[in-house]
Amino acid sequence: MTVSQTNRRTRTVLACLAAVLLAASPALSGRASARTADRSPASAVDTGAVLPAPPDRQPILRRIADEVSADTLEAVLTKLVSFGTRSTLSDTTSPTRGIGAARRWIKGRMDTLSGRCGGCLRVFYQRNVVAPQRRIPDTTDVVNVVAVQRGTTDPDRYILITGHYDSRVTDVLNDTSDAPGADDDGSGVAAVLEAARVLSHYRFGATVVYAALAGEEQGLFGGKGLAGYAKEHGWKIEADLNNDIIGNIEGIDGIIDNTTARVFSEGTRPDESGRTARIRRFTGGEIDSPSREVARYVDRMSDYVRNLHVMLIYRLDRFGRGGDHSAFNDAGFPAVRITERNENYHRQHQDVRIENGIHYGDVLSGVSFPYLRNMAALNLVSMASMAWAPPPPDGVRIRGAVQPSTTLEWQAEDASRSPDLAGYRVYWRPTTAARWEKSVWVGRAARHTLEDVVIDNYTFGVAAVSKDGFESPVEFPGPVGAFFPAPDSAGGGGGR
Repeated sequence: MTVSQTNRRTRTVLACLAAVLLAASPALSGRASARTADRSPASAVDTGAVLPAPPDRQPILRRIADEVSADTLEAVLTKLVSFGTRSTLSDTTSPTRGIGAARRWIKGRMDTLSGRCGGCLRVFYQRNVVAPQRRIPDTTDVVNVVAVQRGTTDPDRYILITGHYDSRVTDVLNDTSDAPGADDDGSGVAAVLEAARVLSHYRFGATVVYAALAGEEQGLFGGKGLAGYAKEHGWKIEADLNNDIIGNIEGIDGIIDNTTARVFSEGTRPDESGRTARIRRFTGGEIDSPSREVARYVDRMSDYVRNLHVMLIYRLDRFGRGGDHSAFNDAGFPAVRITERNENYHRQHQDVRIENGIHYGDVLSGVSFPYLRNMAALNLVSMASMAWAPPPPDGVRIRGAVQPSTTLEWQAEDASRSPDLAGYRVYWRPTTAARWEKSVWVGRAARHTLEDVVIDNYTFGVAAVSKDGFESPVEFPGPVGAFFPAPDSAGGGGGR
């Protein structure tokens, strides 16, 4: 044998050995590697044979993202700005100016979209009477415009997209000066209407809601009103994606970024009971509330949107500020705020003017429509994927103290009740990691043991997966992570 033949043979053996080692090793980190953990020898399924995992990519989500139109968003936003002011306190009778004209146009737009899909949307005004207070000088009718697209197989589970259509200038009580509200929050409302335009042509298992809210600038009254309506009507909200200020790319510091979305999410629930707080103290979960899991879900879905990635912000909202999603959080619902990467404070809550050479005011020229298109697409793929996926698993429990392995259990859905359910995926990650790093497909099992994975060193969760591969948000074990807590269990508990 020649030297060259020996070298070739050696290289072949080494390559084969490397392939074997690579196939045997668990995934190390990152969203792309999470699926490869199915081959990890540190996993053991407790119930029988496991069918192959469903596909982990859904091309239809890319198609939905590509259906979002920058031109349509621009046309909608141009119309919203044309109403002059959309102050909650402004004229409600004029056909061309003020919040009344704006809400009638928004409802008319939703009615038109419903007509195009054969009446698939139930469009209505959701009204809230607000008594006089600091930012409401007189009793005021705060009116949300809501369109409900009822789910086909799981209609009691709700996925929401929201944005507020009211606007303001420097003086929040000034209801007559021009307040274009292009970015804050005409951009969010344009995304809501674009979601309704695109997604109304699809059918989903869960119910999808498109809502334009009023009263945000006066004190989050629209969000509070719709969250209260949802509780009163028994909506099981899996997620509210609240979009507020999503169209600007030029920050106050001069930095331009058209490739990043921020997603804000709260940690512990505001309605957390004393019992749940005690459980959380000893089992963790401070960064694994349902809202945090929704934020991670949106982050994963950014893979379907070209030239956009997500910055996860572990805070309810921007420092010392607020938005309508917090009203849903206060009501016990998972909710996040989606917003632009760099805000420009010269364009927010300002009278339209030029002062010392600086242009102030929230005008149309401050919005980048290609960026707004991507931000809207991020919402659409997240909503569609959640609405096609099964609900997060119920009653997730975990054990493994002073053991060399970790076992998770949950209430597996009956096949007759959930014919679309393919099974479950168990996730784990280091406790300081922002994103889920490893996973294993376990099929229709109701229990799974991770051998040689010590419970003390990781955070764990379970997601439900449809036959087409659409996956629910991950649910952290116990009441801390429960998406649908029992009615008599404030801040947690199992049961739907």
